[in-house]
Amino acid sequence: MVNNWFNIIQDCLFPPTCILCNLSCNHSDDLCDACAINFKKNTNSCSCCASTLEIDASARTCGKCLSNPPAYDKTHAPFVYQSGIRHLIQTLKFNNNYKNARLLGNLIADSVINSATFPELIMPVPLHPIRYRQRGFNQSLEIARTVSKRLSIPLDYSSCQRKKYTLQQSALPAKQRQKNLRNAFTVCRAIPARHVVIVDDVMTTGATANEMARTLKKAGVSRVDIWVCARA
Repeated sequence: MVNNWFNIIQDCLFPPTCILCNLSCNHSDDLCDACAINFKKNTNSCSCCASTLEIDASARTCGKCLSNPPAYDKTHAPFVYQSGIRHLIQTLKFNNNYKNARLLGNLIADSVINSATFPELIMPVPLHPIRYRQRGFNQSLEIARTVSKRLSIPLDYSSCQRKKYTLQQSALPAKQRQKNLRNAFTVCRAIPARHVVIVDDVMTTGATANEMARTLKKAGVSRVDIWVCARA
């Protein structure tokens, strides 16, 4: 009750504004209804990798995942990587707009709360220490903090680490991304969970998610799902 009154007073003194358009919001989600409605939802997609399906088929798994199944089991990506969502992710990662992380985390939580099997642990995609020093923060971890808090799922950001310093995936063509990440991750302690969810900002080719999932399964995890804000 005290927290509710605190939020009400805070909203009265400092009315929430939309991150994208700076207009006032009716609630404290940092996003107005007008901007939210412009986000393209990733509705007709593969249940495994979340890539867009060309036709609305009854079989919800794409041909690529059927012929070459990835190490992860299921992907939740509520939006397509376009316009407003793309702006939020890019300005978080490259312009240090930390407040975007809370909004992106809430968008993930909203999308999975009634449609996903909850894991025992949430793990953000780790950054290599050199990359972390360059950027100053891990955007996946900041998003995962909100998801963990909203859904009351424990957050583990230290058991899986990035041991290999790699080129940025965004700078590489699709065919080189898997090779770039080979043996990039390591598990440094026993993971007390059979079902783990990896949280990241965006999935492009799925190479990062696949390599991390492969590492976790080698360490004894039975099921690995991916929760991302958007699918490119």
